[in-house]
Amino acid sequence: MDIKLDPIEARVLGCLIEKELTTPEYYPISRNSLVAACNQKSNRSPVMMLTESDVEHALETLRYDHRLVAQVTLSGSRVVRFRHELLSHFKFSPEEIAVMSELLLRGAQTAGELRTHTQRMVAIESPAAVKDILQSLMHWGETAFVKTLPPSSGKREERYTQTLCESDEDETEIQPADSSAPPPAPASAPEDDRIALLEEKLAALDARLAVLENALL
Repeated sequence: MDIKLDPIEARVLGCLIEKELTTPEYYPISRNSLVAACNQKSNRSPVMMLTESDVEHALETLRYDHRLVAQVTLSGSRVVRFRHELLSHFKFSPEEIAVMSELLLRGAQTAGELRTHTQRMVAIESPAAVKDILQSLMHWGETAFVKTLPPSSGKREERYTQTLCESDEDETEIQPADSSAPPPAPASAPEDDRIALLEEKLAALDARLAVLENALL
């Protein structure tokens, strides 16, 4: 199965996988919740500002061209919801699909970064276990879902990226910043995690509100 997604389709698919693992009680999710998930400012690289029309078009392509998304309506509800169908085609483990989600949502990362970022979805016990997962995804039968990239400038550890949606940015090494410019302030991991949790709670509340509004119709 040859899958080639554009960046918006990759973002939508990554969000569906993420929400299934992080907020299963509100999954499948509504279109409005999916738009909010795609536009989160944390756990996303690059940050996007997608419209409902952008997400709707990506959903249509993922449903009909790639067969990676299904539309569902829950019993007693008129709100249309969506779920990913990746596991219908590939029998990934929870750890493997969590890694795929992070690569779709954040782009190329080192094994250490992947272990940190997947903790909110599934626990991976050690750095060696992350490498085993990546090796499995790199040699998945006749399909390679992951490939390696050179280290970023000034770094030694190689990076990994998914192959469902490739971009020019994935193929090039990050160039060093202008030495005359002040270095950017380092991101605060705890603060990023706190913001991500708040955004996920807001998305979950949006899903609950949609259910309540439908019940009042």
